[in-house]
Amino acid sequence: MASLVSILLLGFFLGMRHATDPDHVIAVTTIVARQRRVGAAALIGVLWGIGHTLTMVAVGGAIIVFGVVIPPRLGLTMELSVALMLILLGLLNVAGIMRWITAIATPVHVHPHRHGDYAHSHGHTPAAHGHAEDDTPIARLDRRLGGLGLYQMLRPLVVGVVHGLAGSAAVALLVLATIPDPWWGIAYLVVFGAGTIAGMMLITAATALPFTYTVSRLAAVNRHLVLASGVSSIGFGLFLVYRIGVVDGLVASGGRWTPQ
Repeated sequence: MASLVSILLLGFFLGMRHATDPDHVIAVTTIVARQRRVGAAALIGVLWGIGHTLTMVAVGGAIIVFGVVIPPRLGLTMELSVALMLILLGLLNVAGIMRWITAIATPVHVHPHRHGDYAHSHGHTPAAHGHAEDDTPIARLDRRLGGLGLYQMLRPLVVGVVHGLAGSAAVALLVLATIPDPWWGIAYLVVFGAGTIAGMMLITAATALPFTYTVSRLAAVNRHLVLASGVSSIGFGLFLVYRIGVVDGLVASGGRWTPQ
């Protein structure tokens, strides 16, 4: 009993270390790059950890309890989903910066106006804009969804779910090698997930500090940080795509997969 409790405690700290994997850190850094508060960034880390834990317990539990075997092609495909997600997150950040640059570089703003049954377009400079930027339909939708919590909460949760799918097999196989009792194995996965949640909460709070500090004080630096986070996410995602598709052979031969 004492040894099993020790293993569970070890699982908590291993979960915290698991949160520091490069793909995890890059993903959450890309997400928190636009946060204005450290507390909100820490919440993003918690949500990421919850999503990660849910799939890890579900998939890892199936491996431990029912002896489910994940084929190499499926395992590599789950890892490939992480790579593609990193690329998508990076593109979203880079696209946001590109929109800002376009807005600055375009001195004339053109949009249609309707007068009864007649619609026409006219242009004016941003300074002469007739309505506030935060009073547009998209801005109002953003505030409304943000107020409900769905808009800000869904993305890290989904990202955590995808990461959990990619990492669950390796953790489950480790449990099978050290804990013969399946229910203790499930308990290990839950404790491991709790450690991952705690670790990711600390990581997101720490990585958000430069973004939250510069967003209102050093706007140009903040934009460069957001751009750097996006480019890093795209670059690491492309590296993973190459490793999984070419080196590990997913595209050519179905894959040589060793859960790690």
